[in-house]
Amino acid sequence: MTTPAVPARRIPEEVHRRRWAILGVLMLSLLIVVLDNSILNVAIKTISTPAPTGLGATQSEIEWAINSYTLVFAGLLFTSGLIGDRLGRKKVLLGGLVVFGIGSALAAESGSPDQLIAYRALMALGAAFVMPATLAVLMNVFEREEQPKAIGIWAGGVGLAIAIGPITGGVLLDHFWWGSVFLINVPIVILALALMVWLVPDSRDPNPGRLDPVGVVLSVVGLVLLVYGIIKGGELADFTDAKVLATIAAGLAVLTGFVIFEKRSDHPSLDVSYFKNKVFSAAMSAIALVFFALMGVTFFSVFYTQSVRGYSPLQSGLLMLPLAAAQMIFAPRARLVVDRFGNKATTTAGLVVIAGTLAAFATFEVDTPIWLLEVVFFLMGTGMAHIMTPTSVVIMQALPREKAGSASALSNTFRQVGGALGIAVLGSVLSTAYRTGIEDKLSLLPAGLRGTAAESIEATLGVAEKLGPQGKALVDPANDAFLHAMHITALCGTGVALIGAVVVALFLPGRPPARQEGKEEPQLVAAGE
Repeated sequence: MTTPAVPARRIPEEVHRRRWAILGVLMLSLLIVVLDNSILNVAIKTISTPAPTGLGATQSEIEWAINSYTLVFAGLLFTSGLIGDRLGRKKVLLGGLVVFGIGSALAAESGSPDQLIAYRALMALGAAFVMPATLAVLMNVFEREEQPKAIGIWAGGVGLAIAIGPITGGVLLDHFWWGSVFLINVPIVILALALMVWLVPDSRDPNPGRLDPVGVVLSVVGLVLLVYGIIKGGELADFTDAKVLATIAAGLAVLTGFVIFEKRSDHPSLDVSYFKNKVFSAAMSAIALVFFALMGVTFFSVFYTQSVRGYSPLQSGLLMLPLAAAQMIFAPRARLVVDRFGNKATTTAGLVVIAGTLAAFATFEVDTPIWLLEVVFFLMGTGMAHIMTPTSVVIMQALPREKAGSASALSNTFRQVGGALGIAVLGSVLSTAYRTGIEDKLSLLPAGLRGTAAESIEATLGVAEKLGPQGKALVDPANDAFLHAMHITALCGTGVALIGAVVVALFLPGRPPARQEGKEEPQLVAAGE
């Protein structure tokens, strides 16, 4: 029996020999991009603490520090992939890492929340060119029969970053100032650049697609306006404010214009025709909704563990380990569940589990046993693993095979946008409910301090600390107001997850024929990321 591997080889021998070393460099590049967001989660509370400990960032400013990264990253994913195809993936990867490293160094030295928001956007500009290029390079250094294994290891790097990010952030914050969570990226970037110049070959697409600059600008501007309006409404605790309504309306109008433009374009960055397929649309909706709910919960859970329960950043990071561990354990095995029960049953069950864990947050109090939080985080990760893999399978099967790259990029974009909107909407619900709950407890404060103290639990606790002994009377009301706000926010997230469960139960297909399951296997891990 002869093997076709040798005559079919298309990778040069010198590249083939160092393919696993190249994969290691690509994973290092990917690691810092993913690590940065998971590290930031445990630093939120520290950054919102008044100077000199933090920047004294308000809740809305913290939301923007997260969302400025997410929106720029999501908005540029398609275009960065096309630029890499056109100019060469290695060049784009090197350039993206340099920009990300510069943005990280600047973010570490931010003197105000506004500067941090701007430098986070610069980091996202670099990250948007790193992530698509790593997978594109990987596909060009491994032979077809080794690609599934390589992609599996590549995707495992994401799970590793999610797991070690909060712990790394906690260690750094226990020993250094808040900016260290960004400065840690710089030496890793320098190492990755040196190894990449030495090891990684360049490649490009001989027939690259055309760029769509108008579509990119419309999508980013529309999303920024929409998210700004939502966050502003939460900050003012008034969504009927004329400025808030006008900004949200302008965002929706620009996004409508974006859809119309993409529909008429002969080289759209977002092919709207994909969404005529109900199965594809349902899978995309599930991805967006689950990240909408989860990112919002991650945002408030940090304040719960650190501000209300008094855990350190390191302890808070360790508390989130069950969530990452469950994803790492169950994500590779979720296909076995799909094989037995089908996409619809697996995904619907996953979303119901997510809804249940979010509802559990609505029962948490100051003295809730911490092991219950750990169980909830583990179940949350389990539900997540059984949503991402089946929806990725469905997305890949709903479109022609030659559209696999585009479908995978689109699911990543929807994940980022869903997360950004989750932080904006659920963060605004949290902010509004907190302000409503705490305002009548602040009547004894000087008029100039009341507005500041009502912005978030950290702002209230910051004012209480400055007041000394008489400020201690604000601590319990602040905790009570936050818990009430968290309960309301958690129930909103529960509702979103249940809507997702209904959508997938109605539109996702059941168990696919056995013949198709086997054929699609090489694509699933790539999409699952």
